[in-house]
Amino acid sequence: MDTPLKNLAIVGAGAMGSGIAALFASKGLNVVLIDPMEGALERALQTIDRQLNVYAPGRVQEAMQRIQVAPGLEAACNSDLVIEAVPENLELKRGIFAKLDSLCPASTLFATNTSGLSINAIASAVVRRDRFVGTHFFTPADVIPLVEVVRNDDTSEDTVARVMATLRFAGKRPVLVRQDIPGFIANRIQHALAREAISLLEKGVASAEDIDEVVKWSLGIRLALSGPLEQRDMNGIDVHYAIASYLYKDLENRTEPSDLLKSKVESGQIGAKSGQGFYTWSPERRERVLREKSSALGELAAWLNGKAGDS
Repeated sequence: MDTPLKNLAIVGAGAMGSGIAALFASKGLNVVLIDPMEGALERALQTIDRQLNVYAPGRVQEAMQRIQVAPGLEAACNSDLVIEAVPENLELKRGIFAKLDSLCPASTLFATNTSGLSINAIASAVVRRDRFVGTHFFTPADVIPLVEVVRNDDTSEDTVARVMATLRFAGKRPVLVRQDIPGFIANRIQHALAREAISLLEKGVASAEDIDEVVKWSLGIRLALSGPLEQRDMNGIDVHYAIASYLYKDLENRTEPSDLLKSKVESGQIGAKSGQGFYTWSPERRERVLREKSSALGELAAWLNGKAGDS
């Protein structure tokens, strides 16, 4: 099924919701952006305007005209697809979908944007569980191509097909996660990598800068072209098995966050937004890194998409 769902509602006008709205509007779909918080919609429109001027400068006015804003969920009642993008709070998400379930017609599809909350648990708030999926976008939502589409136990094939067709139409690369497992695919792999990196830092094996340098300039550039399983095939599964036989037992395998991670949180050193984490962050550095990273990611994604199209 290649026909996209043309009328979308995005619930939540934060960074993620704004990015999703900008993306779909720039591709010619109609969007209503919903948020009850005072000032949220005005800030979102300013953010969307800036984003569109970066990657769709010739279509800014046209895209902005496709975005309507509203404070109440009633504005979603004529939508083909509602994507919820509010903070990671299970009861908040469930409450929103319970209201949407009573407001929207039976034909409306529901999607929750979550990094790892149970899709089954969120979907339990609605009667039409067959029309409910998880859609895990990545920050920045309008730049990173991948979206994990996660089934609940009752999601229909038709719902999956329609949502994935809409994402592809918007230029995304959706993958289907067949089982509702904690963290889905990306966050499980990301946290396994981060757990080992934090452990190496905690043990004094190397500095944060050098650990990041290793990942960026060896694994990082290679992973952009070959995933971990394809790379195992390229290297030889027998070689991987031989290394795994002695290395696995020495890898970090704790089931609770490390003492270093806990102490960072307890002391308020929570990263760029607080000014201190594993690195020291000034407001100027934070903005510069965000701006440069978004631009570079956009260029890299476009190049990789071109390579994928050529293959």
